[in-house]
Amino acid sequence: MYGHIWLTVISEGEQALLTLPIPVTRALRKLGHDIKDARRRRRIPMAIVAQRASISKPTLIRVERGDSSVSIGSYATVLFVMGMADRLADVVDSKNDPVGLQLEEENLPQRIRGSRKQKAIKGK
Repeated sequence: MYGHIWLTVISEGEQALLTLPIPVTRALRKLGHDIKDARRRRRIPMAIVAQRASISKPTLIRVERGDSSVSIGSYATVLFVMGMADRLADVVDSKNDPVGLQLEEENLPQRIRGSRKQKAIKGK
């Protein structure tokens, strides 16, 4: 399944290699390329985006490549600099989660009963 992350320690150094599921790697790569394309459409030089996002130019290059080792904060700040941070907030919004909505709908109660207080008020 896709839910597993494996951590393999390389014996020669203190480096660790994080193996992500292929769909996650592809999604990050697409995100990076989309960020790069958005920056280029806006004709904003890398140096300016990096400066406004308070990251180094090499970090911006890694963001635009979809590097998984870059913090999500760096991705979010770059999106903010380009006026696209609101989209990040909607990534897992319930309106974009058809599976979650379907599961929630399946678990709705068949019938909702009023409390005894409500019945007493209605009966008066």
